[in-house]
Amino acid sequence: MNLEFLKYEIVEFTGIVTIDSPPVNALSKQVVAEIAEVVAAINTDIMDAKVRVIVVTAHGKYFCAGADLKERMDLSEKEVAPTVENLSKTFTRFAKIPVPTIAALQGSAFGGGLELALAADIRILVENAQVGLRETALAVIPGAGGTQRLSRLIGPAKALLWIASARLFEAQEALVQGAVDFIVPQKELMATALSVASDIAKNGPVAVREAKKAILEGLEKSLDDGLKLEHKYYKNIISTRDRIEGLNAFVEKRKPQYEGS
Repeated sequence: MNLEFLKYEIVEFTGIVTIDSPPVNALSKQVVAEIAEVVAAINTDIMDAKVRVIVVTAHGKYFCAGADLKERMDLSEKEVAPTVENLSKTFTRFAKIPVPTIAALQGSAFGGGLELALAADIRILVENAQVGLRETALAVIPGAGGTQRLSRLIGPAKALLWIASARLFEAQEALVQGAVDFIVPQKELMATALSVASDIAKNGPVAVREAKKAILEGLEKSLDDGLKLEHKYYKNIISTRDRIEGLNAFVEKRKPQYEGS
């Protein structure tokens, strides 16, 4: 990969993606293209048993301030919808990464930047940051998953308040309302994210992936259908070597050595 604004590395089964596009990590066409490229590489590394969890973070004051509005202003009306659709599809591909994903927000996230964080499974925010979906203040709506993912996360009433008011929410407010999962001091952000990642990576990789599928797909189903789905994905694990390794490790009172198969 020839990346200019993103960095992707693997450390102990954790894929770490870092956005570095000064000054505000805006979502230019190039940044979005690189996110798509990195997602494709991540999926390959998961298939090759190199990656079991993903952390996405950024450099600078902002995690991501949203769309590159200067670039957006140069688009014709016919170009706007395809550009936003491509952003949405890219974030959906990120959301569908088979392993758990953690957004480690080292700074504020607005608009599309928050939508990227919402596409992750777990969100960790530094205590001095703000988050919000500001699109209606610019007479548009979130177009990269914000109306759908935020409402599923915190409920439709709160999501409408966030979007219709275009407010910026302090970290503590975001935590109380359920938009983020952890608030930490700036200096503890990556240590916390990597600790959570380590807790995930040490467990059976196939089981973790099947659990993610069962949870996310089950959201769209009735409880009875969700329970059937859970059983379906449980059966997928029964014949794995990792399941036998987990049982043997328990009996032998040692740490299991999972291979992801």
